[in-house]
Order: sequence, then C-alpha cells, then structure tokens
Amino acid sequence: MSLQVLSAEIAHETNTFNIHPTTLQQFQDRYLLDGKQAILARGDKNTELAGLLDTGRDHGWDINHVISAAAGPGGVVTREAFDTVTAPLMEAASDGPWNGVFLMLHGAMVTDFCDDGEGEILRNLRAVIGPDIPIAVTLDPHANVTTAMCDLAQILVSFTTYPHVDIRATGRRAAELLQRTMTGEIHPQTLRSHRPMLEEANGGRTDLGPMIARHAMARAYETRKGVYAISINGAFPCADIWEVGPTVLVTCDGASQAYTRISETLADDIWEQRNEVLNTYLTVWETAAAAKKWNGDAGPLIIADYSDNPGSGAYGDATNLLQAVLEVGVQNACFGPLVDPVAVATLSDHEVGSVVTLKIGGGTAPELGGGPLQVTGVIKWSGDGRVVGSGPILGGLERSFGATIVLGVEGIDILIVSIAHQMLDLKQFETFGIDPAAKSTVILKSMQHFRAAFTRLAGRIIICDSGALCTLDYASLGYKNVPKPTFPLN
Repeated sequence: MSLQVLSAEIAHETNTFNIHPTTLQQFQDRYLLDGKQAILARGDKNTELAGLLDTGRDHGWDINHVISAAAGPGGVVTREAFDTVTAPLMEAASDGPWNGVFLMLHGAMVTDFCDDGEGEILRNLRAVIGPDIPIAVTLDPHANVTTAMCDLAQILVSFTTYPHVDIRATGRRAAELLQRTMTGEIHPQTLRSHRPMLEEANGGRTDLGPMIARHAMARAYETRKGVYAISINGAFPCADIWEVGPTVLVTCDGASQAYTRISETLADDIWEQRNEVLNTYLTVWETAAAAKKWNGDAGPLIIADYSDNPGSGAYGDATNLLQAVLEVGVQNACFGPLVDPVAVATLSDHEVGSVVTLKIGGGTAPELGGGPLQVTGVIKWSGDGRVVGSGPILGGLERSFGATIVLGVEGIDILIVSIAHQMLDLKQFETFGIDPAAKSTVILKSMQHFRAAFTRLAGRIIICDSGALCTLDYASLGYKNVPKPTFPLN
C-alpha cells in the first residue's frame, strides 16, 4: 500500500520594520495556488515541490499537496492572511490517516499575533495529527529557526546555497529522509545551536567566503553514522524578535553529545568570524563616482542597491542612488525596479514615446534612502509586468511586477513597477525592452541573489548601502525585542 503524504507550501520572510502588513492580497500578488494549480505551475521547476514530487514518484507515494502560498517579503502577516493560507493544511490534516507530512516553509515568518509563524503552523498541525507522525520541513537558510520548530518537526533541512540554486535538490534531500522515517529505518530529531548575532557576517552567502568551508565541513559530518542532514542558517536580521540569529541544525539519530558537538563547532565558527565581512559597502556618491568612471568595455558595472532590496522586505522605492547617478551624468545605464504604483498609474494613460515630467519613488519613508525625485523622461515601454524567468533561480517560474513602465531619463532606463520583487533574473529587464548586457551600468535592487544570473555579464560588481530599510546601520532601526547582548547591536 502506498505511503500517504500530506504536503503544503506556506512561505513568508517578514521584515518587522516594514510598516505595511502582509495581507492576503500580497499572497495573491506572488502566488496562492491550490494543490493541482501548484503542481502544474511549480512541479517541474527549481522548487521544493518538484523535489518532493521526484522522491514521491521514486517511492510510489500518494501525495496530497493542498496549497502553495507565498507573499513577497514585507511587514508582519495579518491574522486573516495566516488563517486563510493555513486552513487547507489544517482541514486536510484532519482527513488522515497520514504516514508523513512535508512542509515547504521559509523560516522567518512573523505575524501580527505571533513572533514565530512557522512554530505556530507546526503547533496547530500537531494539535490535529498528534505527536508521532513524522514532519519534514524545508527552510530557506535565512530562517530564524526557533526552538519550537525543532521540537515540533523531526526533520528540518535548509538550502545549502545563497544565491539559492539548490531548491529542488533540497526538496529531494528532505523527502528522502521522510521516506526513511516513515518506513522505520531511522528515527530522527533535529538539534539546534544558536549564537547571539543578528546574522552571519555575510548573510550566509556561499559563492565565496567562510560558508564554503563550513558547508564542506557539514557534508563531511553528514557521512558519520546517525547524522542525516546539517543545515547552516545565516538568519534574517530585519526581524525584531527574541529568537533572531544564525543557527546550525543537525538532523540526527537522537540527542547525543557527539551530534551536539557538531552543531556547536559550526556555530562557534560563525561567531568567531563575525567580523569577517566580504562586501565593501559604498555610499551613493562613491557608487555614482565609480559608475561615472566606468566605460563598460569589460562588461557592465553591476551595482547592487543592497539596502533597498525588496527581497528582504525593503520598500524598493528609495531614490538616493538614482539621484546620485543622474546628478553625475551616468549614461547608457538601467535601474530597477523602482516600486511606485502611483507613478505607474499616472503614466499608464500616456503613449509610448511621450515626454513626461513627474515625481517618482520615495513615497513610503523618505528618511530611508531618499524621497520623491522629480524627473523628465520618455516613456519607452508600458504594459503588464508578467515575467517568466530563464536563470538559475527563476527559470521557468512566473513573477509579476504588476503594471509596469520603462522611463528613459537622461541616459538611464528606469524600470518602474507596481509590485515589489528583487532583481534575480535577466528576464526582469529583458522582458521590458532593456538589454542589461548592452548597458555600461546596471543598477539593481538586490543583495546577493542577482549574482546567480548577472555575474556572467559583469565587468565589475559593487555594493551600495543607500540608507534604505535594509541598511547595515542596524542601530538606526530601533530594535526593541532582540535579546541583549546581540552582535552587532551591543
């Protein structure tokens, strides 16, 4: 008889400093799909769901996938949104019996009633299915993993890459452990080590730096008897909660000191290298000066506006960097996305080719990264912002910027959108008539994910802290709930 597996995907990364709550509309803006729709849209892409389905086919599982729901990073999730997206899981859970449950979570959800969204999901689920049915969870390595999450799920496995290119493979790894647990071959639990930091020194990036050696150590430890998976989580620092910070998880055969030593050794290394920062963060004027000098002969200068990354819950409308590059006269450049649905609505009635003057960006928190910027430019593209990705992360998956405008201003093509997404795929420019490979300078709002697709184009990459919501100046954000001391705040 086939093993019966219940699965659901419910994902959000919550920036508690973002003033806009995450409502059901934000889930609908990214994706809110029932099980059949999710399998059609996501079941053969770089997703945990695809990895689950791969493993399920291998072992002849009967999988009931009930929902895939994700909202773009933003403010706290409302009770209504939380209850709506978790209801299909809870309803299906009561329809068992189930041999196992597979959950695709992020690990950094905060709601307006609970600091530990994933813990709340697991608590509610355990209340229905009881304490013994195995639960496997996949996580983003920017999870703030709580003690409750480890107490309530036997298996927790995070992606091993940042940029995240091993999402499907992570789904397979976790599902294989669930298979072994359901058949009684193993009896895992997950141990957790934590350090009092907001995040790993480099946000967990794995293309270079100390995380490479840490993951090599983790893979070596996984060859030991009774060690099934090791997850190293860089954490999500823009969450003012008690259990913030980097963690090392060891999914293993019991809570022996040998397994604890593994997680503590890796966690100690994160702490000991807490000052080993790889990026150099330039001011907007330093960045603009570098762009002015760059001729593009070796390839585009890629500039990441780190602190205005919508992928970490920033507003995406900061203008300080745009103002600086305009003032110094940077040419043959593109900039995007600038999140400004009001400007897009204003321009949507104009024909392509129209010359317009208006204020753009800076409408949410002008003190963070710059206020509205008046520009005069030519509308170069107008329409629906649907994108189908082609790169290592987004390949084949759909995203929507909503109504979208490209405005050419003094040599810079500005991509103005209605729905916030970070830049992580070339198609997010190319779909709208912007060829980043042909530009001398490409300015994009992202921290690290952009590297998966844009590095091959780059003559050079530089990082800018424009002072927006995800600034590295953590003390300016006014943390109140994190423990004291927490590095680098205290």
